[in-house]
Amino acid sequence: MKRSKRYLKAAELVDENKTYSLDEAIGILKSMPPAKFDETIEISAKLGVDAKQSDQIVRGSVVLPSGTGKDVKVLVFCEPEKEKEAKEAGADYIGSQEMIDKILKDGWTDFDCCISTPSQMRLVSKLGRFLGPRGLMPSPKTGTVIENVSYAITQAKGGKIDFRMDKLSCIHLGVGKVSFAKEDLIKNVEAFIEALNASKPQSLKGDFIESFFLSTTISPSVKIAM
Repeated sequence: MKRSKRYLKAAELVDENKTYSLDEAIGILKSMPPAKFDETIEISAKLGVDAKQSDQIVRGSVVLPSGTGKDVKVLVFCEPEKEKEAKEAGADYIGSQEMIDKILKDGWTDFDCCISTPSQMRLVSKLGRFLGPRGLMPSPKTGTVIENVSYAITQAKGGKIDFRMDKLSCIHLGVGKVSFAKEDLIKNVEAFIEALNASKPQSLKGDFIESFFLSTTISPSVKIAM
């Protein structure tokens, strides 16, 4: 695969055989040649769990103290009497069966977070196979199935992100922008690590986090010492 000059220059800053402290890693990423857009700082973690075991599925949520740097679009499934509350809290899309039909028939996913009241889940459950693999399915475990929709919307807009491992026992997610101050990025990564450790399955024997890397949207990865 042919790499750009920018990527090759960035790669010169990283020793693939070395593990870095979080402070060092973020410093390296911020010193790389800039892209033409504000890149996302991304985490890639390999977990020591068996994805085939139902009691070792890792998922959770975390409120990033410095936010995500992204305008989060929120979809809320709720009863008509809660629509005003959702709108005032800042929901971008609000509805029920009509929104479900739009997703199923049109493949619509122009939202970053999906929230539902408990009573709506009997309808929203139809979306499991579609939204689940995309990490968008509402769940009590991530606080997105809730009566207090205004609270959930405020959390989502304020930097709350959900995470879930894939079939290879890996987790990938963005935790801020390159333009963020180093201290703010460190706070976000540390908050995620704390939330990830809190989600460690009780049945797991051995190391939970096998490897942990940081990168920007289009940069080489930097390995972090855990």
